[in-house]
Amino acid sequence: MKVEVETQPHCVATLKIELLPEEVTQEWDAIATSFARQARIPGYRPGKAPKRIIESKFRKDIQDELTKKLVSQSYHAAIAEKQLRVVSLTNLEDVEFGDDRSMRFRATVVTAPEFELPEYKGIPLQLPGTEVTGAEIDAAVERLREQSADFVDLPETRGVAMEDFAVIDFEGTVEGKPISELAPAASKNLQGGKKFWLRVAPDNFLPGFVEAMIGQQPNETRTVRVPFPADFPVPEVAGKGADYSVTLLEIKQRVLPPLDDAFAAKWMPEKNLEELRHALEHQIEHDKEHQRENARESQVIKFLNDLIQFELPPDLLKHETRSTLADLVHRNRERGISDEALKDKEKELIEAAAGMAAHRLKTNFILHRIAEKEKLKVTRADVDERLRHQAMHANITPEKLRQEIEQNDGMNNLVEQILLAKTVAFLGSNATIDGISSPAISEPVPNQNDQSS
Repeated sequence: MKVEVETQPHCVATLKIELLPEEVTQEWDAIATSFARQARIPGYRPGKAPKRIIESKFRKDIQDELTKKLVSQSYHAAIAEKQLRVVSLTNLEDVEFGDDRSMRFRATVVTAPEFELPEYKGIPLQLPGTEVTGAEIDAAVERLREQSADFVDLPETRGVAMEDFAVIDFEGTVEGKPISELAPAASKNLQGGKKFWLRVAPDNFLPGFVEAMIGQQPNETRTVRVPFPADFPVPEVAGKGADYSVTLLEIKQRVLPPLDDAFAAKWMPEKNLEELRHALEHQIEHDKEHQRENARESQVIKFLNDLIQFELPPDLLKHETRSTLADLVHRNRERGISDEALKDKEKELIEAAAGMAAHRLKTNFILHRIAEKEKLKVTRADVDERLRHQAMHANITPEKLRQEIEQNDGMNNLVEQILLAKTVAFLGSNATIDGISSPAISEPVPNQNDQSS
């Protein structure tokens, strides 16, 4: 086999591949023999028809199968021979057979960018600690108390005060036009609402809204003026003033439950307050460990991205940007954002998608190069462990999850995720934290979405 490589700009290369006559003839004869064993030729017993008759009758079929097999084999052999880091195959063309039974074709590929790796062992990291303080446990307990609070009506003889909860009807207008018409895609809380519960606390809700309600009596209606800053995220009202008609319906006061064993048992049956505090301590520590690992991963990736610069393949970046944009649009629709609002933000969405795609592609190229240099591989045990982990959270069996992934041609993507996670874990285990070597990580850092809370 003869291989010539023509390198082109933007990470594109063309391979000119030629197979010698003896290579083609050997494979041709093997395929023709296979056809002969199965062919039914009048006047001949099965498998006994002469080779020249088989080749004459099935020439196109033999050539098609030969082309499919030899092109695939020789293409992969050529990549290995020239040690090309191929990202994608963009075109196969000019497949020709010579009179001497030689074969030649051209393959156009996108290759990984070329760049030099810096010293990636000993990356300096600043990681948060995982120690849990008594104050943090106290704060967690208080959050549970707030969630268990009762709300009692206050007498109508006094007006709204700070730390009350006000139940209101309100509607906003800008220059006499309802915000619901001016900015229909905006949050309902910006437009107005009925029987809306509002915590009366400094700087809560819209600018100046709560402060203007102090002293308001039940059944009283006030006009509250809200000045929106120029950088307010809703462009229809940014830099303008809104008038809200606010009717106070009720004033309620939050009453927290006593901090005792009965309170603890509501959250953890048959457990006392001390046991609840211990459970909260464990949960906070668990959360901090996740935050530490996330910080480790993000700092490692930032360090490498800041230090390494190279051009990304334009076609690959374009494809990744389209995919990222589609994902952003889908997630925004799931959040209830209308297509009209998305259209208004089209430029911002495209810019965000392009930035995310470029960062992801660059990071993946760097991590793949390090994995290659360190000879990191994904084993069957790695795949099985990831499947067990994801299946547990999906509440299905690992076997069913594997079937679903294979049916959607997602196994290569899963292996890719595992390899990248393994590489990040390797870098993290070889990093330094405040001048001290980082403790080794026994398992790959899982995707954040895969972790339990």
